[in-house]
Amino acid sequence: MIPANSIPQVHSANGRADTLVRRNENTRLTSLDVFRGMTVMLMTIVNNPGDWATIYALLKHAEWHGCTPTDLVFPSFLFIVGISTVLSMPARKFDKAVLEKILTRSLRIFLLGLFQNFFLEITIGSLEGVPLLLVRLVITAVVMHLLLGEYDRKRQLYVAIGLFLLMMALAYGGFEAYQDVRLPGVLQRIAIVYLLISILYLTTSTTTQVVVGLVCLLGYWALMALVPVPGIGPANFEKVTNLSAWLDSVLLPGHVWTVSKTWDPEGILSTIPAIGTGLLGVFTGQLLLTHITKHKKAIYLLAAGVAGVLLGLIWNLAFPINKTLWSSSYVVYAAGIALLVLGTLYFIIDEKGFKGAWTKPFIVFGVNPMVVFFVSGIIPRALIMLHVAQPGNTETPEITLKAWLYNHLFLPYFSEPKNASLAGAITYLLIWFAILLWFYRRRLIIRV
Repeated sequence: MIPANSIPQVHSANGRADTLVRRNENTRLTSLDVFRGMTVMLMTIVNNPGDWATIYALLKHAEWHGCTPTDLVFPSFLFIVGISTVLSMPARKFDKAVLEKILTRSLRIFLLGLFQNFFLEITIGSLEGVPLLLVRLVITAVVMHLLLGEYDRKRQLYVAIGLFLLMMALAYGGFEAYQDVRLPGVLQRIAIVYLLISILYLTTSTTTQVVVGLVCLLGYWALMALVPVPGIGPANFEKVTNLSAWLDSVLLPGHVWTVSKTWDPEGILSTIPAIGTGLLGVFTGQLLLTHITKHKKAIYLLAAGVAGVLLGLIWNLAFPINKTLWSSSYVVYAAGIALLVLGTLYFIIDEKGFKGAWTKPFIVFGVNPMVVFFVSGIIPRALIMLHVAQPGNTETPEITLKAWLYNHLFLPYFSEPKNASLAGAITYLLIWFAILLWFYRRRLIIRV
């Protein structure tokens, strides 16, 4: 079984580890692949609208408190990370070699996310436009080889440590181009959570893991609800003034989300409850490894899902469901939704055997999430670097290539701008489907 975030290195049929590896479908849990694929597809759509100014409400994050389908994407990934951590290491062997693998994979995932943030900050002398873009793409190709390539494990670790130190030196070394580069991010949080829950799973009992999970959720609630915010006032759950935002402003000055400028949605303190999300996935993975019948597993998954949703809604009364804060109520609510989806898929696919052609598009995305995660984040950044002249338009003499493509290929054919924006996102999804289908038919998977 392959972890959700494509962390583990899998070997090809001839026993040799490759970056592109052979896929053995018989060793996978199909419902989990489908669930992962659904999550990747939704991520691709919500992260790549034709126009960010015209998006349907369901494809937006909640403005603050509350939860939309878009807000369920990230916790679903972390939940699946927990499940797949268990399914990929059922023997629970922990030694120096295993620790080294976990550390290496975590660092590589972290650095892939960090490099996405560095991409638009890379400067080479006075280069700009196409020449600068080409340099950035060459550097991207080198980074992909270093972080996705398969070579000696110790060298992988040393290379990852070296890249990490280099990026930190650039961020904190007084270089103007990198003084505002964002350090947190989605892949960074996935890496941290994977590192911690993997070690917990391999070195502690389930009872200990439950205690740690409760401490993460209840402790975070207590910190956010009871601890006064230095220099601001009483504890609160509002933007900018909450304890999590304050800590980001103190520990990550200038290196947070550019929209907020002072705090980060993947910040430091809110990573604590995210560990709880991963651990809930670990508990689910352990359930799936038990020898009870598939029917009972499906029932337990669905029952736990209902319980999670209800608990989240009740907890919401004291600690509002909030994706940016990664509130404890949000953790259990989102995990409840994930359990309901997985339980339904498990019942239909793994118990009843209704796999069929309908699962194929989701599986195509589900077995190769890392390439989508990383490269789909680079492409839009590359497109906004290129500009197209607009002769006769004195107000906007030029626009980015991304905007030009949207204005000419989608906007003229829809009377409702939101439909044009959605069409742009779906087109991007279809392009990725074609790419991933090519990989799938050749039984190739890109690994970290």
